[in-house]
Amino acid sequence: MKLIPALTAILVAGFLYLLIVDRDRLYAIAQIDGSAAEDTGPAEAEDGAPQVGVVALRSRAREVDDTVVLRGRTEAAREVEVRAETSGRVISEPLRKGAFVETGEALCELDPGTREIQLAEAQARLSEAESRVPTAQAGKAEAEARLREAEINLSNARRLSQGGYQSETSVISAEAALEAASAQVQSAESSLVSARAGIEAAQAVVASAQREIDRLMIRAPFDGLLETDTAELGLLMQTGSPCATIVQLDPIKLVGFVPEVDVDDIRVGARATGRLASGQALSGEVSFVSRSADETTRTFRVEVKVPNPDLQIRDGQTAEILVDTNGTEAHLLPQSALTLDDSGQLGVRTVGGPEAAPVARFMPVELLRDTPEGVLVAGLDPVASVIVVGQEYVTDGVRVAPRYREQAQ
Repeated sequence: MKLIPALTAILVAGFLYLLIVDRDRLYAIAQIDGSAAEDTGPAEAEDGAPQVGVVALRSRAREVDDTVVLRGRTEAAREVEVRAETSGRVISEPLRKGAFVETGEALCELDPGTREIQLAEAQARLSEAESRVPTAQAGKAEAEARLREAEINLSNARRLSQGGYQSETSVISAEAALEAASAQVQSAESSLVSARAGIEAAQAVVASAQREIDRLMIRAPFDGLLETDTAELGLLMQTGSPCATIVQLDPIKLVGFVPEVDVDDIRVGARATGRLASGQALSGEVSFVSRSADETTRTFRVEVKVPNPDLQIRDGQTAEILVDTNGTEAHLLPQSALTLDDSGQLGVRTVGGPEAAPVARFMPVELLRDTPEGVLVAGLDPVASVIVVGQEYVTDGVRVAPRYREQAQ
């Protein structure tokens, strides 16, 4: 029974010997070409210099958008407390908070009281005023006819007086009749103007009474959700009393505050993304950038408009906002390719030097952001050979034997 453990130990020891000391024989046994394996161990160049096998990625820079990261919150596009414009007792059943209402939908209805009687009285006065206009027009027409008759009589009297057929007294009498007819015309015109003014005054009273009746029905000013119940049945409302509060959540706004050093990089219409505390991802565009800073924080308000057709995003949720700014050249690399130099500076190791004798080079980089495909870094040449396997085993100037792989599209 002790023979099996002993044989197992011998086999394990032999495998470790082949793996560590005599690796070429192990490749030969496994029928694997040693040059095809991702060997990051020591090797020798044709000139006898020691080399370290590494795997490098031929990376080409791509233009990506920089981002400004803001902490903010969601905010309703509109929030209005609808109030009564007149007084009266509520005669409608209340709508409960959370209900969706459309533009023009009735929220609260008030008892009309005597308002309909006042409207009927105003309409009657309007009809009476309108009936006076034809009478005034007829009186004016009659006065104008008398004026024309008086003018003719005066003209005849003057001709007869000049021919000696009529006395001067007749001429004076005709002139007096003309002045009386002219005064009657002016009086008739005044009566017509007064009648028309009476119509306009009556129309104003009717419009006011109708407007007062229209105010009895309090309607939704826009589509939205009720944040509060509407006024309860039987409640006596005064002018200015609240009926309900409505919020519009589609579209919704992401509101953040950008420091003054970054405000010039953000423009209206720029693409922006967000993430709520719950993990929900959002996408929209910048709709507003404040022109004046907050006096306390010296930051500028930024608003991002985000579609919210299902109304799942609520007002006041915490959000992280990423606003795209001007593009820059960056490389998309595996996160494992990042390393640190002796001073703690972040960077990557690249393959440099002559093609016949490549060496490792440390290149500092700027980390732009993390993505599901890798990290975006800036600071490298447009085309760079970045070591992605074995970078931790080499330092600047160490000869390497790179195997290359192309960057995934």
